[in-house]
Amino acid sequence: MLQLKSFTFNPFEENTYVVWDETGAAAIVDPGCYDASERAQLHQFVRQQELHITHLLNTHCHIDHVLGNAWVKKEYGVKLGIHAEDARTLRAVSTYASNYGFPAYEGAEPDYFLEENQPVAVGNTTWQVLFVPGHAPGHIAFFHAESRRVIGGDVLFRNSIGRTDLPGGDYETLLESIHQKLFTLPDEVTVFPGHGPSTTIGYEKVTNPYCAITTRS
Repeated sequence: MLQLKSFTFNPFEENTYVVWDETGAAAIVDPGCYDASERAQLHQFVRQQELHITHLLNTHCHIDHVLGNAWVKKEYGVKLGIHAEDARTLRAVSTYASNYGFPAYEGAEPDYFLEENQPVAVGNTTWQVLFVPGHAPGHIAFFHAESRRVIGGDVLFRNSIGRTDLPGGDYETLLESIHQKLFTLPDEVTVFPGHGPSTTIGYEKVTNPYCAITTRS
């Protein structure tokens, strides 16, 4: 059975996720852990749960979501998977990390690229890749149909959406991603976003002031 644990790391209060199943195989998604205490917190959880980290995945590659990439790769001997359209976004982080207060940031190159609808098998659990650009050019989400969960990064938040004023962002593209990729999922699907609390597709379709498509009955 799929299990999920979230951590809130770095000054941007970014949500890092660990997902695993009964096999003990696990994926770390968007490791925002920067300092030693954050990394220790994540590592302690992995050890306590006796997990075997098999995947390192990024929904997108803005600085707050990739601060721990290099550490996770080294610590657990895993490869980094992102969407090809966000490779430039990832490589740019090294040029501005110190300006954002992260002088010790260590870059990590992607090892492989994920594509739309590609299955990602973590143990006995299979996630589906959704291509949802707009906040970042290569933004993806990870959907697990059986448990009705989606790790959505910075596309859709509880009563909000991702910003589109960063390089590669586009407001209309973001709305299209939400309406065509996320809002076509069942209403019961829980969205685990890159920041803030979880929400559901059905709730956002009705209440979100930026992208709602229905009204309360």
